[in-house]
Amino acid sequence: MMNHHFKAYVVEERDDGSFYGEIQDKRVDQLPPGDVTVRVRYSSLNYKDALSATGNRAVTKTYPHTPGIDAAGIVEESSTESIPEGTHVIVTSYDLGMNTPGGFGEYIRVPAEWVVPLPTGLSLRESMIFGTAGFTAGLCVSKLTASVKPEHGPIVVTGATGGVGSVAVAILSKLGYAVSGVSGKASAKDFLGPLGIDKIIGREAFLENSDRPLLKPVWAGAVDTVGGDPLATAIKSTHPLGVVTCCGNAASPKLPITVFPFILRGVSLMGVNSQGCPMDIRKNVWEKLSHDWKFDGLDSVCREIALAELRDRIHIILKGGSWGRTIVRLRKEVHKEGAGA
Repeated sequence: MMNHHFKAYVVEERDDGSFYGEIQDKRVDQLPPGDVTVRVRYSSLNYKDALSATGNRAVTKTYPHTPGIDAAGIVEESSTESIPEGTHVIVTSYDLGMNTPGGFGEYIRVPAEWVVPLPTGLSLRESMIFGTAGFTAGLCVSKLTASVKPEHGPIVVTGATGGVGSVAVAILSKLGYAVSGVSGKASAKDFLGPLGIDKIIGREAFLENSDRPLLKPVWAGAVDTVGGDPLATAIKSTHPLGVVTCCGNAASPKLPITVFPFILRGVSLMGVNSQGCPMDIRKNVWEKLSHDWKFDGLDSVCREIALAELRDRIHIILKGGSWGRTIVRLRKEVHKEGAGA
């Protein structure tokens, strides 16, 4: 068994109960047991990572800990024939980065059941531009487009400048839908315009009259990423037989709504859980992200940082100052990656 030294961003609890993250030297033999050991090339920063990095016990129970719910890299050691050494892989969701050392370390060791071989058409870097956020957006798009077609009317995306929202906007626009985005950020148009957004709606304008049990039907469907009042408003203003997907609770986990949109208009509310998604669906969505749903300007939704820049970005995302996707470079590339590299 190999026992390389490697760098990892480790979060520790101080004596006063506060939490502090720094880059530390680790050894591969300190990783937990598992079938597959991956040398990580890229990870990404998600809101859940920021929570883990600041001591949120609902995400991570025990410290010291290395966050990072996303990882993409190359298998260096494997005990299963289905994922041989040298395979380029994606690992997201499950317990990675929550209570299992995650993608903010240069090596991870995980069960084979967590591993998705990298589809052709995606590089490791591109897979992390999508990451859990893009995969979640893909699940939302999959459920929405199963019954709602472009000719049925416009789609609204809440939290449109976030990781899930921005990718959903780009995918839906590529598929021919007219997409409106809800955002409180002044720069939303500049960011979302190149992704094909049709209209930007300010958060306050979107929530106007949101206390009513039903609103004028405007949307054929919706992708909600924030929960709370924005989700309730999207449901109330969706056309009869429309579909609303729900995948977040940054605004609130509570849903202030009556049953009227469901029993009078037949609106469907469909929940999305990327963490517990079955592997057959997981692979199918990644395949679509690598081909039919892969949009032009993928780089425009992300910024790339080194591991040393992670602490500052964590503070920014917690303050709501982040947009799009942030990918974390674990290793400098010695050659240019091609498709599927």
